[in-house]
Amino acid sequence: MLKWNLVFLLALAVSGTQAQDLAELDRRNGFKHIKLGSKIDTLKGAEFKKDYKERNEFPAKIYAVESPELQSIGEVKVRKVEVRAYKDLIYEIIVITDKDTRLMKGMQKSFGKPVYIIPTDTYNWKTDRIALTFKDHSKSEIKLTYRFYPVIKMMLADKGKKIDDIAEDF
Repeated sequence: MLKWNLVFLLALAVSGTQAQDLAELDRRNGFKHIKLGSKIDTLKGAEFKKDYKERNEFPAKIYAVESPELQSIGEVKVRKVEVRAYKDLIYEIIVITDKDTRLMKGMQKSFGKPVYIIPTDTYNWKTDRIALTFKDHSKSEIKLTYRFYPVIKMMLADKGKKIDDIAEDF
């Protein structure tokens, strides 16, 4: 009986640690100085690249971001940083880095153990507001994708408003 209580307490302690680690993902709210949900015009070093249709229906814009502080994560070289914005609000950050095992170890130290999704071959950290995925981009590169759910929900709400407008017009 004492053995099972000890196992239960250990499991509870580990799950509590995971929640605290995911709170760190929410606290950081993005990558370095790029904050999810912020206005794109407040982001220094952002250069408009092109218009884009998120999910083939939501008008968004893609920006490349260059800044000296974005050139590396510790000793790991960052090759590219891209942000996507809907109604001038940043909802996605894509970071392409060199492949380095220290990157995953550092992320686990900051955010806890990720959930591995077999069909997409991705490692995921997720809160109510933010999702972060880690996956191979090429033989020598890793792709990190940060997504901000409040802006994505705004897209879906706007779609609902358009449908309501059509329904009212009958």
